[in-house]
Amino acid sequence: MSPHSAPSDDEAPGLYLHVPFCASKCGYCGFYSQPTAGRDMHRLVTALLTEVRRHHATPAVRTIYIGGGSPTSLPVDLLARLVETVASAWPDAREFTVECNPGQAGVEMLSVLARCGVNRLSFGVQSFHAGELELLGRRHSVDDALRSVRQAQDLGFANVGIDLIFAVPGSTLDSWQQCLESALSLGIQHISAYSLSFEPGTPLYEARRLGRIDSVEEDTDRAMYELAIDLLAAAGLAQYEISNFAREGFECRHNMGCWENRPYIGIGPSAASYWLGERTANVADIDAYIRRIEAGLTATEQRQQPNHDDCICETAVLNLRTRRGVDPADFQRRTGADFRKVFAASLHRHERDGLVETQAGRIRLARRALAVADSVLCDFSSL
Repeated sequence: MSPHSAPSDDEAPGLYLHVPFCASKCGYCGFYSQPTAGRDMHRLVTALLTEVRRHHATPAVRTIYIGGGSPTSLPVDLLARLVETVASAWPDAREFTVECNPGQAGVEMLSVLARCGVNRLSFGVQSFHAGELELLGRRHSVDDALRSVRQAQDLGFANVGIDLIFAVPGSTLDSWQQCLESALSLGIQHISAYSLSFEPGTPLYEARRLGRIDSVEEDTDRAMYELAIDLLAAAGLAQYEISNFAREGFECRHNMGCWENRPYIGIGPSAASYWLGERTANVADIDAYIRRIEAGLTATEQRQQPNHDDCICETAVLNLRTRRGVDPADFQRRTGADFRKVFAASLHRHERDGLVETQAGRIRLARRALAVADSVLCDFSSL
């Protein structure tokens, strides 16, 4: 593709920009981020923008997503500089999301985001119970979360979502239902709901290992997930991916691009890319990232060139995460493979067991498979 030709919708990438700062590290977080204390945030933002400019020859991106860490841990002027530069480089992006931490994103910051063209906000609420927020290491309060979302809505943001975590130690099915009802009372458009994951090396992982906290029982965890599916659907937020729910037309386009195995460009420390047929990952170290960018070098630390079989399997696994599932005709157009033929054995077994179904010509996970999706999807991860 010529650097000046307009890419097709399949070729146009999403853009992800990772801000690796947070006010403090949460006890469950396995993503790469560092507390802001003692960090030169101006220098990091300058490096991020230098990497952004290296992609200006890309004539269009479909979606923009700024995440972290927490982008809103940046001072307002630095976040504005970052958002304005990205927005001006790709003014035709269909969706521009910024992740926000409740309590950090006040009226001034939210107004700046709106003025710069951001049209979707994702708030890391995680829980509407004070005790759970404390256990998770979140620094905001329940009131902070309610206030931040309502301020965004008052400023005209029509596409607001939140993240929630269930199966927090000490939680019950009733407390989770209360959390969901609090979220729904806000009239938001999108909810991501994740079972708490104990990532090695995190404080919560160590606390569980030492017996200071206990995981929620597996049956309760599953009941919480099933409750979320039913309660959110009844309120008009349909499940469109294993952990994601949205009102019609408000599915996260950026993430849908990833689940469709479409290209994306990652910018910032630890950011991953799938671009021009190559999977890469930037160095997961803020200082090393800055040094490389300032020296005019690439920040890429890992490279992988997926072969044809890799692409077939990656597309299958990612598509099956969505409730739309696999469209066999589109799958063959994009990969050159007949889905039913290449995965015949896995399909036969899981269809027989009621874990995979065909609906309106599309192949997808059955409802009963969603809670154990990883164990089913692994059978589509290799040929």
